[in-house]
Amino acid sequence: MAVPAGPPSRKGSCAAPPAAAAPLLGEPPAPSKAVRVAVWKARGLKGSKSDTPVTVVHAEFNGMILGESSKVDVLPNGTAEYNFTTSFEYSRDGPNSLDSIAQSPVLLTVTEVLPREKRQKEEKTVPLGQAVVDLLPLLQGQCSFKVLAPLYAVPTSPLENVPPEAKCGLEVTVCVQEPLLSATQLSNGNLLSVTLEAAYSVPEAFVPTGPLQNYMACLQVPAVGEREFLLVFKNGVLKLGGEKEPLPRPKKWPLGNIMAPGALNIPNSFIVGGPYENEDGELNKREDREFRVQSESIKKRIVWDMERRCFLDPAAVLVLQKRIAECRYWPVEVCRMPVVSSSKGKTSKTDKGDDDGQIFFHGVAYVNMVPLLYPGVKQIRGAFRVFAYKDSEVFEKTKNQLSVFRDLRPQISLTKEGQWAPGINSPLSRAAPSRIQREDKEKITRDKESNRKLSSAVKILSSDVPVEAENVTYLNHNGQQYVEAGTFLVMEIKLEKALVPKRLPEELTRRCSGRPRRLRVKGITTWIKEMIPTRPLLPRQTAGAEKAVEDYHNQITSIAVTILSEYHELFGKQLPDQGAINHQTLEEQKCQLNFELNSSGKYFAFKEQLKYVVVKIVREKYLKTTAFESLEQFQAFLSELYVYLVDQMHIALNQVLSEEAAAPTPPSCTTDEQLRLFAHEAEVSKDYKLASLYYQQRVARDQHNIQYWLDYGAFYLLLDETIKAQECFREALRLDPHHMQSLLLCGIVAVMLQHYEEAEIFFEDASCLEPSSVVVWTLLGLFYELQNNNIRAEMAFREANKLLQAQLAMERSVPEAPEGEGRKKQISAECGRPLNPCPGASLPGLSQPPCTIFMKTVDFLIKVNAIQFVHMALAHELLSLQGGASCDYYLVLAQTYLLKEDFSKSEECLREAIRLDYMNPNVWAQKGHLCYLKGDLAEAKECYERTVSFVVDAAEMHFVYLRLGSIYLEEKEYGMAKQTYLLACKNSASCLTWLGVGIACYRLEELAEAEDALAEANALNNSNAEVWAYLALVCLQGGRQLESEQCYKYTVKLGLKNDALLQEIRAVQQRVGFGDPSF
Repeated sequence: MAVPAGPPSRKGSCAAPPAAAAPLLGEPPAPSKAVRVAVWKARGLKGSKSDTPVTVVHAEFNGMILGESSKVDVLPNGTAEYNFTTSFEYSRDGPNSLDSIAQSPVLLTVTEVLPREKRQKEEKTVPLGQAVVDLLPLLQGQCSFKVLAPLYAVPTSPLENVPPEAKCGLEVTVCVQEPLLSATQLSNGNLLSVTLEAAYSVPEAFVPTGPLQNYMACLQVPAVGEREFLLVFKNGVLKLGGEKEPLPRPKKWPLGNIMAPGALNIPNSFIVGGPYENEDGELNKREDREFRVQSESIKKRIVWDMERRCFLDPAAVLVLQKRIAECRYWPVEVCRMPVVSSSKGKTSKTDKGDDDGQIFFHGVAYVNMVPLLYPGVKQIRGAFRVFAYKDSEVFEKTKNQLSVFRDLRPQISLTKEGQWAPGINSPLSRAAPSRIQREDKEKITRDKESNRKLSSAVKILSSDVPVEAENVTYLNHNGQQYVEAGTFLVMEIKLEKALVPKRLPEELTRRCSGRPRRLRVKGITTWIKEMIPTRPLLPRQTAGAEKAVEDYHNQITSIAVTILSEYHELFGKQLPDQGAINHQTLEEQKCQLNFELNSSGKYFAFKEQLKYVVVKIVREKYLKTTAFESLEQFQAFLSELYVYLVDQMHIALNQVLSEEAAAPTPPSCTTDEQLRLFAHEAEVSKDYKLASLYYQQRVARDQHNIQYWLDYGAFYLLLDETIKAQECFREALRLDPHHMQSLLLCGIVAVMLQHYEEAEIFFEDASCLEPSSVVVWTLLGLFYELQNNNIRAEMAFREANKLLQAQLAMERSVPEAPEGEGRKKQISAECGRPLNPCPGASLPGLSQPPCTIFMKTVDFLIKVNAIQFVHMALAHELLSLQGGASCDYYLVLAQTYLLKEDFSKSEECLREAIRLDYMNPNVWAQKGHLCYLKGDLAEAKECYERTVSFVVDAAEMHFVYLRLGSIYLEEKEYGMAKQTYLLACKNSASCLTWLGVGIACYRLEELAEAEDALAEANALNNSNAEVWAYLALVCLQGGRQLESEQCYKYTVKLGLKNDALLQEIRAVQQRVGFGDPSF
């Protein structure tokens, strides 16, 4: 319970307490690293003899007595003014280190001093209660804090009868003159908390009767260098089955010298549990639920409910990340050891040796720590099976060669009762052993004797087996009972800050909306229309009767032009200056023209050509779709129709020879960059026909653009159509014979076609034009090596390395202050990271792999799909790195295998890439693509979500958003799908991104937003059948018959392949009664 900061002014401050409050007068002031603890006042006290007893307070920290206050009388209202100040010295490498401050509280004991009786030499004291003060705020940057620490009653103390509303407690202030942590430690350090709750379904050999046993567990946490943090959990309590452990329940301090049971509870720290399905460990599947329920309620268990903490400085945080990345499983050892009392009797040396050498029921649980490397994850909690401890299996899974209980026992003092037994320093625990305990001790002695005999027999059978091997065999025998019983540990590992920061939802929302506020997905929908760019209106298109008349005019015009052409063929063109033709000549020409039209069959073709449009006029203009009732009515209609058709014919003929300006072509809705994006989308989805169409549209727009031809050629390289790629590259080179990239690509294609002489000319020309290009010299070296010209290859590689070192030296000399961000981008580009920045960049302090000429060249080659040269460059990269392959190497290699659909090899490469750089978003994006193509949508979803959660974007977020959105749609998570597709629209809008938004909005019944999104998708690509299908659904739901029929016609015409969607449209059409013209 917190109280207002700062002690009362009449008592001074923690940093400068009043002179009368010092426990020892004349004591020199504490050094600057001293932690001062001041106890000012007690509330709700009550004595055993009277309500105004004489009390003292003594303070203890980390097993060391800090001091004791003077005797103070308790006032009738239950308060006592102690004004007691003490301190202990903090030392980074001493006993009172940051780890001690993290996991050890200050223990304050209030003791009643009883009146001295006759003939009594010493005063008698009775403990009343204990309070604990958590020093964790000191590790959170605070220099002082004040708390009202609850005072918990010792058993049989009169404080047990104090009502809760009395709020019995101590006012305590803790302060330091300067922060314990530097700014770097505070920002980059971390606090690790491990809570061991219980071990359930323990072996039947565990019984509450018999010799006293100490149930223990231990977890090693790596630190800087060879040092390890040992988090040991002792004194587990064996409980019989029958009921579940209550939830929530408090976590306990790892202390053994607390007399008040309530003081063992850590303030404001509870075990809350949760659904099994939300846990991170094992036994969290639906089929495990029954076993978990029975184990946690019916079967025996060992309960610790203990939390241990460990402060990690920035260097230790990096080591922790690296160790988790290298080995995902960490061992948690468990064992049972008999309690050996050192207070009664003495044992022989032989017995001592057996006691120290025996480890009973030595097991191990493997905790998967990888979730702590997920962006934003700060804790893992779950159940973990316990297996028999076997050195080979532990080393194989965890790369750990040492056992805590077997090899590191001198560091933790396991078998001494005085160091672990609860309340051992308490007067309450000093009773003599009972008869049952003496009998249990005799039983232990008999068991030890039988164990020694068994050990001797094993030695006789195999004298060449070392002692360690014998112990392992015995331990495996005991530990196997864990497997047979199905024992599992429930534990929680928690960090104060996530190891990998996660992008905040507010930032994602701002990126979607482009606005600083409105953070909900629902709020984003109001901006869909704002995200769609304004476009000029398309020319109005006629429909109905007006369209039928327009078609009739067009057919009359077409026939008139054809007849005029026929006339010109027969009689030639009559020029204006030749004068008028007489009437007789015109009649003769007319008769001859009629003869030619009839004899050639063109006249009947004209009639058939006009028949369709005339029928359309009858239906659309006159609305005649049924038979006439009488002949007279039929003749009247024909007369009226004839007059109308002749009038419209004259109107059309009058416009034949008039020169009218053609209607302007509507502006294109797509830019050249968008066409490139659409083509890339089609490539990724393997719709190569559509991709080729987009590339052709780019070239048709500007045939003099070199980059358009190069992109078109790279597309053909992807399809292994080398001849067509060569044509595109040569067309680019024709436009600019000095274009370096065109020369290189022509050389690469020439090598693929085995035209080596041409290739040498192209590469050497490029080296002459750009002698300072690292890529040019590297490709020239690869070509010479292909020709077995090792001398020239070495020369080219040496020149490339020289240029690269000069570039890097120049970049290091660029000042970072004003253009820091731009410089980082420049270095990334120059270092040739096609998919991600340097792996070490995400881990400050770790060595970064050197930038090489080959990875710089791979960056160029992978973009143009020159896979043959990519493999050549990667082979050199593997040989050039002395420390092994880099993450970038495996990432590019995985991409090449993915292009060939070699999923197994791609998965192996990605596994190595994750091991080398688990914080690289490009690695997780590539793994997501792999899982997506394999059909493992659950794993792909997890990888994509992890990629999006990173603070730094992957290289190609567009396809991450597209595929993640499609998975959300598949799983009917329409709100998440909508948000994901909106992110894609914000970054790089396309028909597919807006289609995804439209589908999500339609499923969410947001029809207005769905229509806006689908209309934009249709504007970007009007040949997508699925867009027309959803537009038809939107129009059907809105009751718009004409639009729904038109959209449905295009859906069928474009060949919709989604049968389920087509059936859905037809079902809606049947329900609303329109939408299909074939009804």
